[in-house]
Amino acid sequence: MKPEARTEFFRILRDADPEPKSELEYGTPFQLLVAVVLSAQATDKGVNLATRRLFPVAGTPEAIVALGEEALRDYVKTIGLFRTKAKNVIALSRILLEEHGGEVPRTREALERLPGVGRKTANVVLNVAFGEPTHPVDTHVFRVCNRTGLAPGKTPLAVEQALERRVPPAFRRDAHHWLILHGRYVCTARSPRCDACSVRPWCDTGKVLDKPRR
Repeated sequence: MKPEARTEFFRILRDADPEPKSELEYGTPFQLLVAVVLSAQATDKGVNLATRRLFPVAGTPEAIVALGEEALRDYVKTIGLFRTKAKNVIALSRILLEEHGGEVPRTREALERLPGVGRKTANVVLNVAFGEPTHPVDTHVFRVCNRTGLAPGKTPLAVEQALERRVPPAFRRDAHHWLILHGRYVCTARSPRCDACSVRPWCDTGKVLDKPRR
């Protein structure tokens, strides 16, 4: 995808949704961190159903530690891998209290040292909580970037690095939101809605579909 096409690609997505937001529900950076950790291999909808009950009771590192792992499991048991996730949330809450004064760190390195936090989770927290122009790559972003030709890569890291090079500066802060939402609701894994796609003219797959047949 040529630079001018990338600019138009993101301009179209921005015009349709000027202020995209995460679909995870949270009130603080810590709550966002917990929600993202819980969201691995789970839907945002399912996580929100659990955290709507959890956060009013235990929405801080102190409250999570006081709640304890067994009780925490009861709140998140509807989420996949809930036992491991509950263990990680307790552990990361303790580390935040012991090493960061109860605050969520603002560097990728510090975030990735927390249990249950990988590069994608760290990037989400940096972007959504602190406004850093990071590019978290989940399955939706990976699919859209490869299918459209925007930032192809064989691994999530390769796609992330391609996005860092290719996303025009004006769109970097919100790029991953637009890509996630586009992948979730339009450029779906099965039966993508190409006929309803606003960026189809700039999509490699769309160009193939639109090529006249001889």
